[in-house]
Amino acid sequence: MKKVEVFTDGASRGNPGKASFGVFITVDGETVVEESHEIGTKTNNTAEYAGLIFALSILLALKLESEQITLNSDSELMVKQINGQYRLKKEELAEYYLVAKNLLMRFAKIEIKHVRREKNAKADKLANLALDEGGLWKI
Repeated sequence: MKKVEVFTDGASRGNPGKASFGVFITVDGETVVEESHEIGTKTNNTAEYAGLIFALSILLALKLESEQITLNSDSELMVKQINGQYRLKKEELAEYYLVAKNLLMRFAKIEIKHVRREKNAKADKLANLALDEGGLWKI
């Protein structure tokens, strides 16, 4: 079984403001995805969910849904909402939450963890790169 590690981060300048996300994925220690996208005017929490949804979609496209996956995010709110520890309070996040939960049902072994910002530095850098330069696409 392959070890898949995913890091996601969302960013918003203005909250709501110009927003983006960054996603970094490794399989058995090898980088397979390093990508970021600007997503228009959104809140930071919406950008965090957009990054999660994008990462899950990429994992499905790469046919990794049966592997052992650890998904890391520095968004405590999103991680705890997805893991059922926090209620969803903001209506603006409801659609993103439902899409993410539906995608998650397709995975056999996935753990979603909250990590400190320092451990998520590469995804953060990618998200900010999209804001500064209008996006990066690299796979």
